[in-house]
Amino acid sequence: MKIVVAYSGGLDTSVLLKWLGETYSADVIAYCADVGQGDELDGLEEKALTTGASKCFIGDLREEFARDFIFPMFQANALYEGRYLLGTSIARPCIAKGMLDVAKAEGADAIAHGATGKGNDQVRFELSAASLAPEIKTIAPWREARFREEFPGRAEMIAYAEANDIPVKASMKKPYSMDRNLLHISFEAGMLEDPWYDATTAQDRDMYVLSTSPEEAPDTPQYIQILFDKGDAVGILGDGLDEVLGALPDVTPAGERDGYTLLSPYGMMRVLNTLGGRHGIGRIDIVENRFVGMKSRGVYETPGGTILLAAHRDLETLTMDREAMLVRDSLIPKYAQLVYNGFWFAPDRLALQALVTETQQTVTGEVRLKLYKGNIMNAGRKSPLSLYSEDVATMEGGAEEAYNQDDATGFISLNALRLKASARQDRS
Repeated sequence: MKIVVAYSGGLDTSVLLKWLGETYSADVIAYCADVGQGDELDGLEEKALTTGASKCFIGDLREEFARDFIFPMFQANALYEGRYLLGTSIARPCIAKGMLDVAKAEGADAIAHGATGKGNDQVRFELSAASLAPEIKTIAPWREARFREEFPGRAEMIAYAEANDIPVKASMKKPYSMDRNLLHISFEAGMLEDPWYDATTAQDRDMYVLSTSPEEAPDTPQYIQILFDKGDAVGILGDGLDEVLGALPDVTPAGERDGYTLLSPYGMMRVLNTLGGRHGIGRIDIVENRFVGMKSRGVYETPGGTILLAAHRDLETLTMDREAMLVRDSLIPKYAQLVYNGFWFAPDRLALQALVTETQQTVTGEVRLKLYKGNIMNAGRKSPLSLYSEDVATMEGGAEEAYNQDDATGFISLNALRLKASARQDRS
């Protein structure tokens, strides 16, 4: 039997890799998707082979993740339950696709993941697999009683790793779990399972990875401008940008346009993460409803995504038709729910995306933002496709031909007609 296992090099997946080989007498292939988790990938291949994998594939999905998953989702302004920017949710279908590509190429019988039976990730991985490769079996050890009996907690996993010379760095000092990718980093479990626990105090500042605390952010605000083309951020302008790019050797500008530095989707996310993190932007602490039915508390850092959402939304106010925006906005909860619940490759999500893409054809222009101590302030927007007319909106005289105020009398009378009829009905 040949199994491709989703592997991160951490305690859980390292134990899982060894356990799968022993339990299923299988040839186990480790797969890790690079979706922007940074130095967490250092030495990963050696760890996997030492732990018992016959091969280890590291798929560089960073650009694909930004281009084909993050950016389409942000065109929809997707927010789950009005707050969560879906950082973990959107990474899972991207990872699953990469893992399934390897499974097909290697002729694997099954894929395996380390998601627990209590979480959302098991659903996201397996629904993606059902859409992309229904012929490949999925193994979920946490849903097997024999696995849970052997590893009822973290302490047993650490002991197993030590007994089997599995090279992992793990301890009980940081009981919370972390998951990082290009869009965000999440923190769950441990002390965070108490919804009254305050994760904003000085004692927990070391927990955060992508952002400084708003209290420690610069005392001077920073202005940036973002250039959009059909709903996608394509360029950025601002003081100190050369310094930021100099510190990001993995980001190569694609040229310049009207003073803007043009960037790929991956490059844009990297730069926005750096700028947002510097100013303490994008931290949220929420209790959310998991797909499996329970409530869960999580702390998230999404600096770049928070900036991107604010800029995109602001430009839409200038360039999108009112009724088209109303229709699209009415679908945001459904779109976000589909992403959160693992239906990225489902027909209904694809249909919604087609509608979203159509609404974005006019979302082209520039947005100016002011970043300051955890806040994003809108400071201007302009577009060659703007629907805004100063002659129509002005409160000054001299442009009566653009808007005849007398016309409002009939407009109000017609809209009041049904209200008057209802009022008469109530009095009868």
